[in-house]
Amino acid sequence: MKQVVQNYKSGELAVLDVPVPGCKPGGVLVRTAYSLISTGTELMKVSEAGMSMLGKARSRPDQVAKVMQSVATNGVPATYRKVMGKLDSYTPLGYSLCGVVEQVGAGIDDVKAGDLVACAGNEHALHAELNWVPKNLYVPVPDGLAPRHAAFGTVGSIALQGVRQGEPQLGEVALVVGLGLIGQLVVQLLTASGVRVVGADPDPVRCELAARLGAAACGDPASAAVETAVAELTGGHGVDQVYLAAGGGSNQPVELAAKLSRDRGRVVDIGKCRLDLPWNAYYEKELDVRFSRSYGPGRYDPEYELEGRDYPIGYVRWTERRNLACFLDLMARGSVDVEPLVSHVADFDDAVETYRSLKDGELKAVAVLFRYPGQAVEAEAPVVAVPAVNVKRSPARAAGTPVRLAFVGAGNYASSMLLPHLARREGVELSTVVTTTALSAANAQRKFGFAGATTDLDAVLGDESVDAVFVVTRHSSHAELTRRALLAGKAVFVEKPLALTEDELAGVLAAVEESGNDRLQVGFNRRFAPLLQEARKRFGARSGPASLRYLVNAGRLDHGSWYLRQGTEGSRFTGEGGHFIDTASWLLEADPVSVYAVAPSGNEDLQVVLGYPDGSTATISYVTTGSSGFPKETLDLLADGKVLRLDDFVRASVHSRKRWVSSRLPKARDKGQNAELAAFVKAVRTGGPMPVPLESLVATTAATLAVQASLAGGAPVTLAGAR
Repeated sequence: MKQVVQNYKSGELAVLDVPVPGCKPGGVLVRTAYSLISTGTELMKVSEAGMSMLGKARSRPDQVAKVMQSVATNGVPATYRKVMGKLDSYTPLGYSLCGVVEQVGAGIDDVKAGDLVACAGNEHALHAELNWVPKNLYVPVPDGLAPRHAAFGTVGSIALQGVRQGEPQLGEVALVVGLGLIGQLVVQLLTASGVRVVGADPDPVRCELAARLGAAACGDPASAAVETAVAELTGGHGVDQVYLAAGGGSNQPVELAAKLSRDRGRVVDIGKCRLDLPWNAYYEKELDVRFSRSYGPGRYDPEYELEGRDYPIGYVRWTERRNLACFLDLMARGSVDVEPLVSHVADFDDAVETYRSLKDGELKAVAVLFRYPGQAVEAEAPVVAVPAVNVKRSPARAAGTPVRLAFVGAGNYASSMLLPHLARREGVELSTVVTTTALSAANAQRKFGFAGATTDLDAVLGDESVDAVFVVTRHSSHAELTRRALLAGKAVFVEKPLALTEDELAGVLAAVEESGNDRLQVGFNRRFAPLLQEARKRFGARSGPASLRYLVNAGRLDHGSWYLRQGTEGSRFTGEGGHFIDTASWLLEADPVSVYAVAPSGNEDLQVVLGYPDGSTATISYVTTGSSGFPKETLDLLADGKVLRLDDFVRASVHSRKRWVSSRLPKARDKGQNAELAAFVKAVRTGGPMPVPLESLVATTAATLAVQASLAGGAPVTLAGAR
């Protein structure tokens, strides 16, 4: 097999043919799929190897001390032979990978051959085609997590252990010094924990990346930007924690930590930077300095790492292995996104050239992966276009009184959630109902008082007295019926989804452009829900990025439901996912710019992560396997030390300086249909703006379609043209 090695004496890097390691008891033999280059630790080692002997000595005073001790004990000649022999040997590189179990050793029963695992350890997760990995240094990869992402497990565990040492609390503010690979992961982990983060790094590209991934502010530590951001976010008190994720010989990170920490703040050292603590500064604030030891408890303990002896969970909750499993789970659930950190993927055979490019600065990267033989070359990240709304708008025609409405379709949703509100609304006349069967039209006419009933759509579209058309049919017909109604000059209310494909969406917009008629509303009603409107008002404005979590306990559909006909009606999420994306975008006051979706095999459960221009994220968990006794929709919005909570449109609360909780006994669950219809009818009557801008309807539809594209491509999707 092949393995990347380095001669520390000469600095030579090579890919050597070496024997395949044996599969010993207590571990597994893993064939590597992807391994991750640590652009911090590994490059430091590679750079040191290229130094002169004096340079090596200056960079590693700890090793010099060991040599001097050996001289005192064994004499100069013996020590020289020992040191030269060690330096002039090949040493391995690498410590974080993902691969497939090829063989299982005796005593292993938690994985089997063929299972995908993430592996850790600078002696066991090497840049090599095959590695033997002991039990406590591998974990199974969750379903749906891409192997290239699982290869981040070890560095993710290092970042996670550092965050645990800082003991962050909801609403606190943290400073991350150094926005390399570990720093970027620390930013995301803190943001996911409800902590507002300020990043400090002299590289503006890394600052921009951290801001996109959730940091409230970033800047050069030598400028005033970081200090200003800390003052604004903390009211002048200073940050609660500082995470030192920088390397190098400068003492600036330690001094900056003292300057920007609050009284009795916590300073956590994760990276390998100079630590000359300014005594007065640290003493006067009584700062708590903590160290984070690599991946977590168990590291450097041979009984844990090599012999597989676990620590009792009641005494050590987060061990090295449990940290590794936790970080993989966070990635699988969309709480951490490592894809934006991947700067380059190189074939394993090109390892030497890749290291050279990194060392010489030709390849500037946060994270670089090696792809091993047998792994397919990834396609370019999929892109879904968000069509621009280019329309020379015709003057909106204000309707007379009453506003005359026609319905195309009168199924369960129309009959239960729309028509009851409209039938009793003053100033509205239900003109005509159009269905495909005569009897269903007659039933709707009788029940809701339509003036007429027909199966002839053309007759309705040609009726100049009809002001607006409601399209409430099966999903596959929405785009075409909407297109025809717009071309006929009608205002249109179409139930979600607006379109099932990009071509259908383009067709609707072509009709808008051709007719100049942009009087369109999609039935995204949740933003109109009175309880959510009140909660948003009480939450108030925000200054930094937000984290939104939306759990949709959708439940299973009855066998035979037309919603399950994916071939003609689209996926279930494509049909109703726009509801939740629209709600998230309305709360975050922007349209998404990226979509990443993962789904476990065998069911329709989805995890959808939306990225927004200001670094905010929204995670939608669309679950069909939950309990029917649990509420259908729960939502949490966290930003600026505030939390908004919505419990199934029955109860809401906002936690900030003043806590607000809605009534415990609401009159009814109101998801906003009545208010949405009122806004639509008012817009038709007055000729005023439609309740939701067309650009927003298009962006939400494009984002919904991007979910399927992300699932198909196994990668995040960029929404090209998103605002």
